[in-house]
Amino acid sequence: MYPLSLRFFNVYGPRQDPSSPYSGVLSLFMKHLLARNSPTIFGDGEQSRDFTYVEDVAELCVKAAHARGVEGKMYNAGNGGRYTLNFLWNALQKMEGIRIPARYEAPRAGDVRHSQADISAAVAELGHAPRFSIEEGLRRTLEWYRREG
Repeated sequence: MYPLSLRFFNVYGPRQDPSSPYSGVLSLFMKHLLARNSPTIFGDGEQSRDFTYVEDVAELCVKAAHARGVEGKMYNAGNGGRYTLNFLWNALQKMEGIRIPARYEAPRAGDVRHSQADISAAVAELGHAPRFSIEEGLRRTLEWYRREG
């Protein structure tokens, strides 16, 4: 057994509980979307994050577990892109065929404005590139929330 580190960037997907204190913004967006409620966005919504579909993270974990020569290394488990909260909320509304304006409140103290994973080491050393675009991940996640609520 050998140590290595994986840094997860905003993992989302089916089975994420929006009532959990550890839940991410996308599960909260799904909950509000399907209830036809306005979500609260802290700040102007132009803050961006690297959102990573759960199956991509699982695949990276398996590749890292089987890799050799990676002792002590660190890999970012991200999509490699950056998406604003406004973009995500608008994309989900479009998928659902509805329009619900978000409520905007003051930014939260300590929130990072932009975050994006550098996935070049995972690509080069582990042969891992994310398979799911943000749109495909959102679509799959929304389908699950529609079925399972």
